[in-house]
Amino acid sequence: MITEAKCRKIVDLAVSHAGDRASGVQVTIYTQDQATSRFANNEMTQHVDTSSTTVSIHVNARGRTAFVTTDDTTSRGIRRAIDRALEIASHLPHDKTTLAMLKPSERTEDNVAKFSRFDQRIAALGPDDRLLRVKSIIAVAQRGRLSAAGIFATYVNTYAVGNSWGLFRYDAQTNVECSITMLSASSSGWQKGYGSNLDAVDPVKLAEGAAYRARRSRNPIYVRPGDYTVILEPSAVLDLVCFLYSDMTGTEHWDETSVFQKKIGKKVLGKNITISDDVQHPLQVGFAFDDEGMNRESVPLFENGICRKPVLSRRSAKYMGGKPTGHGAAPTSSEGEYPMNIVIEGGDSSLEEMIKSTKRGILMTRVWYVRDVDPNTKLLTGMSRDGTFLIENGKVTRGIKNMRFNQSALTLLKNVVELGQPVLAAGEETFPAVVPPMKVEGFRFSSRTKA
Repeated sequence: MITEAKCRKIVDLAVSHAGDRASGVQVTIYTQDQATSRFANNEMTQHVDTSSTTVSIHVNARGRTAFVTTDDTTSRGIRRAIDRALEIASHLPHDKTTLAMLKPSERTEDNVAKFSRFDQRIAALGPDDRLLRVKSIIAVAQRGRLSAAGIFATYVNTYAVGNSWGLFRYDAQTNVECSITMLSASSSGWQKGYGSNLDAVDPVKLAEGAAYRARRSRNPIYVRPGDYTVILEPSAVLDLVCFLYSDMTGTEHWDETSVFQKKIGKKVLGKNITISDDVQHPLQVGFAFDDEGMNRESVPLFENGICRKPVLSRRSAKYMGGKPTGHGAAPTSSEGEYPMNIVIEGGDSSLEEMIKSTKRGILMTRVWYVRDVDPNTKLLTGMSRDGTFLIENGKVTRGIKNMRFNQSALTLLKNVVELGQPVLAAGEETFPAVVPPMKVEGFRFSSRTKA
């Protein structure tokens, strides 16, 4: 973990070394200390502790901009990176689109202290502590005559942004992650937890959930592909809806590549769908400011199915009008901005109530290998995995073989008939978000899979 004082020292050194050779210097510093314990076949297999630091330097040499990245945080390393950036800039043409770097007066009051996401217990967790948690997972598997595989990992992340105008932001956060797959001869079950607080992830509870799904789905049967009422657990919801994230940005609207382009103020989703980007939501994770140093604001993206506004960087706000919302990406990123703290409002139905109200349908724990087929309609293809069940007359009757689906994410959010309580869900296609379980009509399964 890099300290705030060390980050300030790096920024000050970069700015002073550039001197009057640059009209602007911005430095971003990201560090991650990751500790991962892996297990498989009911055995501990690996402890890995890694630490990485990335220093990105952006120089503006009188309209000529260049970027250099280094992992050398020594004084010599920072000076060398500045010299290299200035050398590169001298060979580049003048760029009229370059924005002036953010001044401290252009952002709102520092919001880091309002929602600290640093848990010292996570930072202090060692390999012996992780091993105890892994053993508790394996014990659940052994009691159920199952084989467990997965990871238990902790992260300590820091991020700092500073520039030659005197702007300086620093934030530190911790995260804990636990992913568990339980296997039998003919079935599997999966659960994943994530959070910034150690109490947010209960390995035994996750293991019991994965084991239940593995036992319940033993000896699965084939069902005929077609359109079904589907109940999606939160992880499945997350890994489908995330394919709409880039369409919620100002840059995509300005470039006329968003599926919601020219639809602001119009109903585009079901009337029961309200989505926001809210960094201050109590279940959320992530840093308090964006890659430009702006505070992340809460943005209403969709209200009762009506498209409200996209998230904006300083650049897209300049093009589209309005104020930046604190979602800007680094200048070197292919994304102008990105919604990082998605929250989908839920409803009053429990998962059990959704099942009880379903005459015939399919319950999906998660989706797998999801890919975008048609960006104009947001048609997705992927497979069910690790716990897919047939629902008959309001009851889960048995496990079914996995199936491939072809489903538009837009159509999915128009056909939601019931919503549960939102949770911080973690999947495989994107970062965690606060989403509810959903009951959806007309979900299309196109074919069977081999497994």
